[in-house]
Amino acid sequence: MTKHLSRVGLVKPLALALVATAAVAAHAQSYPSRPVQIIVPFSAGGDSDQSARNLAATATGVLGQPVVVVNRAGANGAIGSQVVKDAAPDGHTLLLARIGSNVLLPALKPPGLSYKWNDFTFIGLLELNPVVCVVHPESNYKTFADLTKDLKARPGKLNYSTSGPATVPSLAPQLLLQNLDMKPDGAVAVNYKGGGDATLAVVSRDVDFTCNNLSSMTGQIAGGKLRALVTTTPERLKQFPDVPTARELGFQPMEAVVGWSALYGPPNMAPEAVKRWAEVLQKASTDPRWIAGNATYGGIPKILSPQETEKYIAENYKTYVDLIQKTGIELK
Repeated sequence: MTKHLSRVGLVKPLALALVATAAVAAHAQSYPSRPVQIIVPFSAGGDSDQSARNLAATATGVLGQPVVVVNRAGANGAIGSQVVKDAAPDGHTLLLARIGSNVLLPALKPPGLSYKWNDFTFIGLLELNPVVCVVHPESNYKTFADLTKDLKARPGKLNYSTSGPATVPSLAPQLLLQNLDMKPDGAVAVNYKGGGDATLAVVSRDVDFTCNNLSSMTGQIAGGKLRALVTTTPERLKQFPDVPTARELGFQPMEAVVGWSALYGPPNMAPEAVKRWAEVLQKASTDPRWIAGNATYGGIPKILSPQETEKYIAENYKTYVDLIQKTGIELK
């Protein structure tokens, strides 16, 4: 009798454990249980918006639920980023993260910013957005070496166009000057309202050079209206294979100003949702439609795991903190 009761006592806990395990598995399989929102912290039509919509098209088919892109622009991307930070961690509200809103802003620490670079769940890197330094095709600078030689020979005499003092097109030349052991005023920054205007300033020969996002200059480079001297991507650009990389030319630290898009979740996001999205991104990496979509806005596919993404962005953040401290850049 005692032996029989002992067996009954063992069976009941085992049954409860099996039920609990089944419940966890069912919960994991139920994600997503409703449409998923990807918050883009910038206005519609830009690189970040196109990146999110490109991913949403692929993810909808894989997840079996609609993936909806929602634009929440404002405050250099801080408003949309904050929305996701405050969202429920169930994986139904995600962020299309960008270097400006999620690395540069936290590094600058402007008044009122209430999130840090790592206040999110890292899901995966999506693609790189190349930065290319260009000059007018009739410029005397035929190569990047020509440009750097003249910068050193005539400090403070050359000028470059940017889309603002706290943007990648501003920091790229500053990083270049730092690599040349020059002061921040070794070249004169001329600020414009946006990347397109900064590009046109080189076309019209109002400035000597710019280091801008490729997406703002692809047509002008292809059409011979700009001469590309260097790209900050680790590998040469497929569209412009004759353009050398910063690494090839001995300026590897400039790779830090490669733009990127990534997928983030709220803090402490459910592990099953993170795992599901990691699977989605792996499928996207071989999806011809997703790859072709990247090409339309100048993105270079580069899918990374959650762990790889966190490491990549941590290194990115450190580089920008160091650069900001050395250049004294502020965002007021």
